[in-house]
Amino acid sequence: MTVKSILSVCLGFLMLPAMKAEEPEKKAVTNDVVNQANMVMEQHVSELMAERVGFKKDIAMEKLAEATFNAEVARESLMFPAEDLYGSNWNTRWVDPFRGEAEKANFPDSCAINCASFVYPIDSIARVTSKYGPRRRRMHRGIDLKVQKGDTIRAAFDGKVRIRNYERRGYGYYLVIRHPNGLETIYGHLSKQLVQVNDIVHAGDPIGLGGNTGRSTGSHLHFETRFLGQAINPAEIIDFENGVPIHDMFVFRNVKINGRKSNIYTSSDDQMVYHRVKSGDTLGKIARIYGTSVSELCRLNGIKPTTMLRIGQSLRCNAGANYVAKTKKKQTEAKKAVTVEAQSEPLAAVSAEQSQSEAEPVYHKIQSGDTLGAIAQKYGTTVSKLCELNGITRTTILRLGRTLRCS
Repeated sequence: MTVKSILSVCLGFLMLPAMKAEEPEKKAVTNDVVNQANMVMEQHVSELMAERVGFKKDIAMEKLAEATFNAEVARESLMFPAEDLYGSNWNTRWVDPFRGEAEKANFPDSCAINCASFVYPIDSIARVTSKYGPRRRRMHRGIDLKVQKGDTIRAAFDGKVRIRNYERRGYGYYLVIRHPNGLETIYGHLSKQLVQVNDIVHAGDPIGLGGNTGRSTGSHLHFETRFLGQAINPAEIIDFENGVPIHDMFVFRNVKINGRKSNIYTSSDDQMVYHRVKSGDTLGKIARIYGTSVSELCRLNGIKPTTMLRIGQSLRCNAGANYVAKTKKKQTEAKKAVTVEAQSEPLAAVSAEQSQSEAEPVYHKIQSGDTLGAIAQKYGTTVSKLCELNGITRTTILRLGRTLRCS
């Protein structure tokens, strides 16, 4: 071994302790840098979390304020239902609130009635035992639904009880409820009334028990819908076979006779008009007033040209727009059947698509545990579509018994 090699080995042994001393110092510096970086990161994360919490809190506060405002508006609308239509009139004696009042009703040309929250007034779909219209020398102004004595009768819409009364020769024990949508509903022949005047009720709340009181030949519910005291055929609003509203938003129009308002309200889809017979009226005179014929009057009312008219009798004076439209459609189809023997495949496909697009809407009755998401999934739609169809928001509270349109 040379002197140079010996010196190199010695120098290596001398430098080894110095290198070992530097390693802890480097590790200490590295740990300090990592700790500082972690502290800065934690501070940023804390700030971001605080900002996120603040943002969520702001959104929550906005939603709370909106919900509070909506709840206040709903509460006021129930405290003073349809005040814009009825004013301060709160007659607790007569079914027609303007009967005997100095201030008469101000009938608008039309009114949109929101029926989306309708709840069927009994717990199961019942048979209609008597329809709206003339019946045995008098006008039947409602629809009779078969119920058993003691069956629960429920409020059809949110509202406030205006009348709780008894008529021995009429409604028997009955209730009148005024609703924020402008309608008033009447529930007659009850065996018991479960609410008091000025009570606020919600759609689906129990309000009475079915019975056979008053002028009744069997246990049933007499159900009426009225607008500003004027009776409207409930079947124009409600599909009683399925227990759902025909339209979520129903527009009623003031029927004009000879260019003048009649204050008879009918749906825009089915303009039915009735005439109450007065002294001196004849079938010919009535036909001229309503622009129809004596034979048509006889057909609509099941009478003959020689039938004696009674004062106060109600006569139906037109077939309604739906009837006319159906008649024209049948005539058109009959003509097409004579001239057209077959359709080509593309046209048939278009017809099939049209028939599918014109399918009747589907409704869902809210049950315990239902959510908008679950309902949307069940009917193959989206929550936003449900909200759009029913005029609600994602935060709307779903009430048991409420009916939602799903298609």
